[in-house]
Amino acid sequence: MAKEQRSFQTETKKLLDLMIHSIYTNKEIFLRELVSNASDAIDKLKFKSLTENSLLKEDEELGLFIKADIEAKTLTISDNGIGMTREEVVENLGTIAKSGTENFIKSLENVENKENMDMELIGQFGVGFYSAFMVADKVTVVTKSSDSDKGIIWESTGDGTYTIEEIEKADRGTSITLHLKEKTEGDETFEDYTSEYILKNLITKYSNFVRYPVKMEVEKTEYPKKEDGSPDYEAEPTKSKEIETINAMKPIWLKNKNEVKDEEYNDFYKQTFHDWTDPLDVIHSKAEGTVEFTTLLFIPKKAPFDFNTPGFKKGIKLYSKNVFIKDKCEDLLPDYFKFVKGLVDSSDFSLNISREILQKTTQLKVIAKNIEKKVHDSLKYILNSERATYIEFWNEFGKILKNGIYADYGAKDKIADLLIFESSKTKDGEFVTLKEYVDRMEEGQEKIYFAVGNSKATIENSPQMEYFRDKDYEVLYFLDRIDEFITTNLSEFDGKKIQSISKGDVESSTTEEEKKEIKEKQESEKEILEAMKTILGESVKEVRFTNRLKTSPVCIVSGEGSVSLNMEKVLKDYDAFVPKAEKILEINPEHKLYTKIKELYNEDKESQKFKNYTNMLLDQALLMEGLTPANPTEFVNRLTELMVN
Repeated sequence: MAKEQRSFQTETKKLLDLMIHSIYTNKEIFLRELVSNASDAIDKLKFKSLTENSLLKEDEELGLFIKADIEAKTLTISDNGIGMTREEVVENLGTIAKSGTENFIKSLENVENKENMDMELIGQFGVGFYSAFMVADKVTVVTKSSDSDKGIIWESTGDGTYTIEEIEKADRGTSITLHLKEKTEGDETFEDYTSEYILKNLITKYSNFVRYPVKMEVEKTEYPKKEDGSPDYEAEPTKSKEIETINAMKPIWLKNKNEVKDEEYNDFYKQTFHDWTDPLDVIHSKAEGTVEFTTLLFIPKKAPFDFNTPGFKKGIKLYSKNVFIKDKCEDLLPDYFKFVKGLVDSSDFSLNISREILQKTTQLKVIAKNIEKKVHDSLKYILNSERATYIEFWNEFGKILKNGIYADYGAKDKIADLLIFESSKTKDGEFVTLKEYVDRMEEGQEKIYFAVGNSKATIENSPQMEYFRDKDYEVLYFLDRIDEFITTNLSEFDGKKIQSISKGDVESSTTEEEKKEIKEKQESEKEILEAMKTILGESVKEVRFTNRLKTSPVCIVSGEGSVSLNMEKVLKDYDAFVPKAEKILEINPEHKLYTKIKELYNEDKESQKFKNYTNMLLDQALLMEGLTPANPTEFVNRLTELMVN
């Protein structure tokens, strides 16, 4: 049959231009699409051979071959798959967005023994072929169907027309030759797709796990050997060409996890995610049901160098039927698990027409929820059974979990059980979970208590700790600046309120007798406390007695409904809006210093000495809390006055 020129059946050059220039955001995708289509063609052949045994020759190796011609500036992708008839060429290449694969699946719905063939056909949209025109100004297709005696050559420059001609062709299969554009076309620069290095990288990146071998002729350089057997790099090398299989073919995640050795997981992790250490844990699972997918996740031991920079992006790699789709899908990981690396492979992904963008569907939510649970369960297991290992993880990524509690209100119910803290009852290097804290609470203790400080020593020496030491109540140590912010969302755990030892009062943990005693004492000396409050003015909200102090004379706490003193300090450091903490001066009525102040008040409540002592008491409390007195100069002058008199 003579060569025939035809127009595309359904759309104009404008639509073809739109597809070439708008659907795909990355031009290198073209090779993924053509390799995927070739893999589909081989899948179709194998499926059809179940009922037509003569289709496959004995010991025939099925696969793809890529050939680059630097001189001619062409790139050819060949396969020995099912091929196409003339009618199929017209229908599938001459009609934009016409999917041969979809029709093929429908035509085989009633074939017997279909379960013997794993139908992982990729081309669901019928437009991947046209991505070739992003990098080529002419595309030539030579194909022969398993059902035909003749071959077909199809050719187009993407101008809205194509030519088709019947030719002699010996072997079944399809070859697509791209006549590549110049490297620079106008303002646009193209990669050199005849480069062996670039082609190997693209195959490895996008099609490494296509099930059939992708072969290519590569150049090998061999140096002569020295007498000791080592290469002589100063001598003239010998260069040769040989055929090499570029892709790995069998994805590690599709293997039975019982058959995969730890070394294989570790090697895959380090090569794929560019880490030099083995992962802390590997999560390999397959989910079946409404949405079927396989996950291979890794929890790293160390944070990457850019982990805490604005440029760091979380995300999981996406594969659809072994073909790489997207590098980082952020929707599959909550921020508090952003350290997780790995991949998801599913035939159920709802992709857009270019197979580059994942649609936000219930499928995606199901997968994300599954991943979150798997990661949580893995960390919980390590926490409970390998505490030393978990502490190593915590030292690297603990702040991310804590920030998740603060930034995501819903996270408190999901990851609060993963938090660990040092406490007044842990030894150096040991930590306690919130659940462990609750389980060992003292009889009569109603709340979970915490203290904020820069170090364990600072907290242990703070006056507020005296009461809790006396009661033998455990106190969690919040040593990170962000720790207290957790409690803005995580206000209770296991039905127990979480409270700072420096906020509000401790009345709920005192006996009725203690409450009565302190109340009577305060009422009897009400006038002195009111006089001190008058002297201190707006610096404090209240001056009161407390039974939380045993040896210290004074402490300062914040009001129950206000921000804490520490939170005010942190917000100031970040130049953020700072709501004022309500400062309450609490006095130990049994201390000698209060006895002295009481004497001064009884002698002359208007005396400067009484005022100085009162102000010094507040300054002392502020200093013990790590805060600066409101007026350091006046503080020094008052101290000097007291020292010389």
